[in-house]
Amino acid sequence: MTTSSRDFVGRTALITGASAGIGAVFARELARRGADLVLVARRADRLTALAAELGATGVTVHVRPADLTQPDAGRDLIRALESDAIDIDVLVNNAGVGLPHAPFAEADPRRLRQMLDLNIGATTDLAHAVLPGMLDRGSGIIINVSSAAAFQPVAYLAAYSATKAYLLTLTEALWAETRATGVRVVAVCPGMTATEFFDHTGPQVTAGQVQTPEQVVAETLHALRRDTPTVVTGRRNALVAQLPRLLPRGLVARITERASRTPVAAPERT
Repeated sequence: MTTSSRDFVGRTALITGASAGIGAVFARELARRGADLVLVARRADRLTALAAELGATGVTVHVRPADLTQPDAGRDLIRALESDAIDIDVLVNNAGVGLPHAPFAEADPRRLRQMLDLNIGATTDLAHAVLPGMLDRGSGIIINVSSAAAFQPVAYLAAYSATKAYLLTLTEALWAETRATGVRVVAVCPGMTATEFFDHTGPQVTAGQVQTPEQVVAETLHALRRDTPTVVTGRRNALVAQLPRLLPRGLVARITERASRTPVAAPERT
């Protein structure tokens, strides 16, 4: 099963974390391909501005401000859309949050729970809520934005890398379950990408060291054409993602601990 630009014409795509970065680029690209949109993020002003921009292209854009760190926020969102007779044909689970780079024992328990609720809870709830309708229609696309950090334990980002590993495993299992149904599922695993997520980390990322959101989105849509469960964006990231499969897990954990020992500031939400 492959995908093309025609697969998005007249379809409705729900994009979380759509106010900036990878989410905003997904919105622009899917609108260019003819998809109607449901844009979700906390920042209503940014969503409204993006909706005005994309609505001028002739597609329908719905703005749904929401804080997906809240319990059951994902299911509440889908229920609200169903009450408005909006069926979701494409889900882009892009919203995510990271904690300060620090030992796990020092993590703020409230922020830790919020990260789990968003990176695991909301993404799972959204996929679980939209998948039955896709299966009934015999078509649909679920794109889960994981991370290159999903392939190994990352010391001092322990819980964050664990949430992304969960999302990667979930996505690959769903890909296997849905292969004969007409539904396509893919996990995209970016490395360092020039988004707001890294605005408050150190060292600062610079052009040439990172990918652009446009590159990440392009590689993701190409992966849908190949019918592969996982795409690690960027050649260097793809190589690094293979190393944990070749080395003992304890050695990988020690390597990441040494490489990650210097504390940096907290990443911002995507």
